[in-house]
Amino acid sequence: MRSVAVLALSDVVLFDLAIPVQLLGETLRDFGGGTDGYRVRVCGLRPGPVRTGSGFPLVAEYGLDELARADTVVVPGFGDLTEPVPEAARAALRAVYERGGRVASICTGAFALAAAGLLDGRRAVTHWAHAALLAQRYPAVRVDPDVLYVDEGRVLTSAGLAAGIDLCLHLVRRDLGPAAANHAARRMVVPPHRDGGQAQFIERPVPGRPGDDLAQLRGYLTEALAQPHSLASMAVRSRMSARTLTRRFRAETGLSPTRWLLEQRVQRARELLETTDLPITAIAHRCGFASPLALREQFSRRTGTTPGRYREVFGAAR
Repeated sequence: MRSVAVLALSDVVLFDLAIPVQLLGETLRDFGGGTDGYRVRVCGLRPGPVRTGSGFPLVAEYGLDELARADTVVVPGFGDLTEPVPEAARAALRAVYERGGRVASICTGAFALAAAGLLDGRRAVTHWAHAALLAQRYPAVRVDPDVLYVDEGRVLTSAGLAAGIDLCLHLVRRDLGPAAANHAARRMVVPPHRDGGQAQFIERPVPGRPGDDLAQLRGYLTEALAQPHSLASMAVRSRMSARTLTRRFRAETGLSPTRWLLEQRVQRARELLETTDLPITAIAHRCGFASPLALREQFSRRTGTTPGRYREVFGAAR
């Protein structure tokens, strides 16, 4: 039986904590296949109460000593990223890796692995809302903000919250095979493997200030996505040169005018896929794409999945 220690740091995110406890510790107990599954234990810096992000205490039966006996250590997300990760936790995580063990993180748990130096020179992911902070604070980490999880052998990281389910199913698939992973997915009532990445869920609000020429231009473009627009035509409408328009657009949105327009077209396509039964061809036309193939190419590049697959998943609520 494989031993898993779940390290609950202060202000631990309960949802993140529950994922490995439930998926690894519970859903595989009745699985046959010649495997004993996992033994999961919740640990704190020491045995006793651990403050949670939800405001009530969690009791950890084990302390950091349990990490020395675990095959895998999973660090769930924790709330206060302004506080340093305790040195005792960092040292314990380094010791796990140095003796040949495996470490994994869910959501902001990646900050603990990074603080221990275990992500230096590696690809890693955290919740998209904190990816920029992770990259800024730990420049040696190659942060990929668009994926659900990253497998670097004995160091694994996952994106926010529910992406921890994807990571744990991946661990089961690696350790026990696809049949066990499929069994766990059925028990959790989730797909065994999700297409795409967390780029599908990132909110990109449109900035703007009333009375500003660029705000007016963006408003016009948003309402007229089906029409063709070039940099030159946008510059004429905004009454400035193409160079000035591009410079100001980048300063306000971080994107060039043409790139911003393409992002809005993909966003509109997402909305139509979620809320209507329009054919893909009609959606491509309404969003200003020259063809369904052009829509598929740009949509897949930005969300990691196809328009049809996206509709299957996100149009289900309709």
